[in-house]
Amino acid sequence: MPPNRTTRRRVLALSGATAAAGLAGCTDRLQSLTGSSDGDDPSEEEEGETTSRAAALADGVPSLETEYNSREQYRQPGASFDDFSNLDDWEVVQGSGEADEDVVFDGDQSLKLTSDNSENVIAQRDLIGEDFSETDLSFAIRTTTPQNITINLRLVDQFGSERVYSLREITYRAPDVGWFRSSPGVFEESEFEPAMDSLDRLEIQVLHSMDEAEVWIDDLRTHEKPEQGYVMLVWDDGTSDYYETASPLHDEYGFPAVQAPVPRWVEQGREGVMSISQLQERQAEGDQIVVHGTHTAIHEYEDDERTENRLRQDKQWFINNEFEGADYIVYPHNSYDRSSLEQKTGYHYCGGFNQAGNVNTTSVYGFDPLALPRTIGHDVDIAKRCVDLAAEHNQCTILNFHEFEANNTMPEDAYEDLLEHIDDADVEVITFDGLWELRTAQHYE
Repeated sequence: MPPNRTTRRRVLALSGATAAAGLAGCTDRLQSLTGSSDGDDPSEEEEGETTSRAAALADGVPSLETEYNSREQYRQPGASFDDFSNLDDWEVVQGSGEADEDVVFDGDQSLKLTSDNSENVIAQRDLIGEDFSETDLSFAIRTTTPQNITINLRLVDQFGSERVYSLREITYRAPDVGWFRSSPGVFEESEFEPAMDSLDRLEIQVLHSMDEAEVWIDDLRTHEKPEQGYVMLVWDDGTSDYYETASPLHDEYGFPAVQAPVPRWVEQGREGVMSISQLQERQAEGDQIVVHGTHTAIHEYEDDERTENRLRQDKQWFINNEFEGADYIVYPHNSYDRSSLEQKTGYHYCGGFNQAGNVNTTSVYGFDPLALPRTIGHDVDIAKRCVDLAAEHNQCTILNFHEFEANNTMPEDAYEDLLEHIDDADVEVITFDGLWELRTAQHYE
């Protein structure tokens, strides 16, 4: 190992937010955070930027409540590509599709796609003349059938080669459904790399294994790609396995981790769980300690008041123990619905997840702040593929672990192999702060 690698990696990890802002440009960040445009008063822009950055990325322990609703503030990133106000460009080649004026994310109507049996749904439109060489995509989605469903964007060039962007899993709970934005990363592409400047068509695919599927798509948008790819390594539940076995490896490579402990387990001194002092020690070493909270599915709460009380109490514990990552949240059991999302915006800026066992990555500029995707770290080959795709397409993979003996976490030797693979890849290991800085640094219309 080169003698200065650990120091360099740690500096990159801890300064990732600043570096990302520099790449995006100060003007873009000002406009994105303040909603300002040319001709606005410069003093007002500066004041708005300071307030918003302090709310999401301030040093030190955050306040209990957020200063703004991040899902509203960053609702429509990038540039509009298709608002579905005119469906003449679209053809439904499998399943059923129609305009819906009653269920709309933005504008006058959305595209409703349905299947009355196990058949998948495919809608497509012409892309001849478009150049997506340096472009990612996002779209607003709503579904009443989130179980066992995958949403793909398939780009096909004029020579038949393809690239597939895939949201592999939706952990949104029915029947309380609502809109969220997805900006899936690349899942796979054909043997011959598609010519992204010579495209033929875009397909929206609804893949499922249910008796029926019902999905609305709206507000398809484009985003520039960042300069490189990113990896987040997230350890849920604050296990001693991370502290005793994984953290020395992280320190060796200079990779920060995101820790999501369960307060009650910590307070109980539960066997196999890190103590407050150990978590604080890891924070001092560069890890980010974020809210996981009461370890029950939040969508099962019967009323908003109970949900809000839980969110307040959970975050307050992290604040009381001086954990600086308390503005971010990992959902227990990856459970959320429309009601809980609305409540979470009052206490958190960013989190999730839509978690899948296969490659489930994201672009960095277009995701819903509170509906991020991630991949279960149970298989080293899948995890390596996530890293390779993030490096190749300048996207982000969020990998999740618990403890080495669990079936949702790869063995220790495989994890060490993964860290070596990440070290050799053209990616930066970041925490929520680095990802959130990327997400908020882009210009918004």
